[in-house]
Amino acid sequence: MDEIVAEYIRRTVLKIPRDEIKTMLQKWDFLSEAELEHINFHQIKENIAQEVVQLCEENSTGIKQAAVLDIIYNHSYPNKRMWSVYQMKKTGEETEFFDLTDFKKKFRRQLQSALKNVTVNFKVYEDNAIWIRIAWGTPYKKPNQYKTSYVVYHSQTPYVFVSVSILKSNLPLLLQALIVASDYHDIHEMELRSHSLNSLKDIVFKRYSQQLTKFTFSSFSLHSHLLLPAVDLRIVEENRSEKERIQRLNSEAFGDGPQPKLEFAQYKLETMFKSDPDMDVLDKKEPFRCLVKFSSPHLLESLKSLAPAGMADAPLSPLLTCIPQKARNYFKIREKKSLPPGSFLSP
Repeated sequence: MDEIVAEYIRRTVLKIPRDEIKTMLQKWDFLSEAELEHINFHQIKENIAQEVVQLCEENSTGIKQAAVLDIIYNHSYPNKRMWSVYQMKKTGEETEFFDLTDFKKKFRRQLQSALKNVTVNFKVYEDNAIWIRIAWGTPYKKPNQYKTSYVVYHSQTPYVFVSVSILKSNLPLLLQALIVASDYHDIHEMELRSHSLNSLKDIVFKRYSQQLTKFTFSSFSLHSHLLLPAVDLRIVEENRSEKERIQRLNSEAFGDGPQPKLEFAQYKLETMFKSDPDMDVLDKKEPFRCLVKFSSPHLLESLKSLAPAGMADAPLSPLLTCIPQKARNYFKIREKKSLPPGSFLSP
């Protein structure tokens, strides 16, 4: 077995939590159960990795098998990578028949025709998700197995989830291979990124909904009112009503369940700027254009907490609450509103 392959397998095993190494090797299905029984999984991880490498050497393991183990690891821990969403488009009404073998052949051929030193590996999971691992090289260097790109493509859908390595210069080659292999004609980034791959899937596959849910007023204890007779009960009632109003509006905008974990969103904004004629500002009525970007460790939950925390008025602007829906439309919003003199719309 090549020394590079051996080292790569060793490092991959070291990344796996020790109590999950055996399970992941069983998913790999390259080493037999009898071989796995000879490994002491209770020793330190370095020794476990060395034993796995030794067994792989006896089985003449190649980079193809090592790459499959890496795919299994990334499938089990997708949050270790940053994912972006792309949407592909077709022209006309092409047939929806999907041939996996043809897809693999076209994808690999397209990449290797543009770049000789590149390795491509596939693994299909039960939810029709095709996981693709690409290791990039250069015209003069072999593929670097530590700087890989990952693609998750659900057949019969136009959505592709891409996690690129630091070699972003290869991204155009990757996108071109995708549209050729899947028989689409165009692909665009949706400006929607997160470490949570499942949350991105929830948004684009519409498994997450902000539809109005039935709201039940929460019960408030009045014991505190009895303990504080000097407090004006009208103020207490007003505060309680305001909290209920905010909670109701928040429920209508975001729903009652947990939000998908979104970390980045971006869209274009176009609105009209109006000023007092006496101020002689912007005589021409031209639209005000800007690019709005949001980023947060948990963007939607952050937005949901603004009103209850008193940091924003309720209801929130539709520019904020519409983000999951607009994610399915490239986050491009064109708003034209009449505003008071001297003001402009800001999210």
